[in-house]
Amino acid sequence: MPGVRTRLGRISVYEKILFALFFVSLPLVNPWVRGDGIGYYAYVRAMVIQRNLHFEQDWLHANPSFVMGKTDGQGNVKPGQYTKTGHLDNHFTVGPAMLWSPFIIATHLGVLAYDAAGGHIAADGFSWPYVYAMALATALYGFLGLWIAFRLTRNWFEERWAFLATVGIWFGSSLIVYMYFNPSWSHAQSAFLVALFLWYWYRTRGERSLKQWVILGLISGVMLDVYYPNALLLLVPLMESLEEYWNSWSKTHRTDGMRRIFAGNLLFIAGILIAFLPTLVTRSIIYGSALKTGYYELDTWHWTSPVFWKVLFASDHGLFSWTPILLLAVVGLFLLWRSNPVLGICFLVPLLAFCYLIV
Repeated sequence: MPGVRTRLGRISVYEKILFALFFVSLPLVNPWVRGDGIGYYAYVRAMVIQRNLHFEQDWLHANPSFVMGKTDGQGNVKPGQYTKTGHLDNHFTVGPAMLWSPFIIATHLGVLAYDAAGGHIAADGFSWPYVYAMALATALYGFLGLWIAFRLTRNWFEERWAFLATVGIWFGSSLIVYMYFNPSWSHAQSAFLVALFLWYWYRTRGERSLKQWVILGLISGVMLDVYYPNALLLLVPLMESLEEYWNSWSKTHRTDGMRRIFAGNLLFIAGILIAFLPTLVTRSIIYGSALKTGYYELDTWHWTSPVFWKVLFASDHGLFSWTPILLLAVVGLFLLWRSNPVLGICFLVPLLAFCYLIV
């Protein structure tokens, strides 16, 4: 779609304001690792500093509420915390560590160089340069997700409304918490990958080359590395492909076009598997099986009794009761559906699937 590419190529006044807001907001960054973030950050710290997947030091440096029940009276990790492979049960995803790794590696090299010149900063992954690098990287990824979402949204709505929606989600949803105050968690990185996935899918929609199918698959794989339920967004290219199969057959009754779509789908799946390898490898090392995640098993989920009301309106972290601005976001999806039914369905179906899955 040439018009889309042209529009994506310029920097507007609204984008300049978004950049300014980002730089002004950076003092909000809270450089700490705690709670679930211990598990996420442990992957990059252990791999860069120790070159292994042994997380004992991360557990022992953790905040008291995380350590509680995991260590004995002498400060040693309890034997029950280990898996059959002799590794600590770290079920958190490896994707955030993948995104942090360029920043942490650069920081580690800088700390080593500083210490070699006579400085005194612990090159252990726990000292302040590492934690600041992680926190600033998280804020950057969160902002990039917002910026990409803004650029995508202005294809369907006036730019001023896309800007207001972006600022509203930025400061009126829980994203601000995970961009700045709990940067060691995975949500800001997930927002970035989801935005990148949807933007690239839309940018290449209708004329996607085989190479672009591979790239879309690689983005998808990293998106799953960060947050497994993001797999529901794969419904978007699935519905697109089904539509293209139908259109190709109904118009020509030939299989030429269908074969090309099928080749693209195969390359898309291959890209996903390649990018998802870090998860498969780390699961195999930690749990002895690439298919074991360490999270709750699928048979514990409410497959036959979804709890839509609780997910959306519960007093304890209900989606709309805690972040009411998302009601407006959903209204926007329905407006998109009215003006462009195909795109609206592509976005509404994953939303409904998320509401069904999250229990």
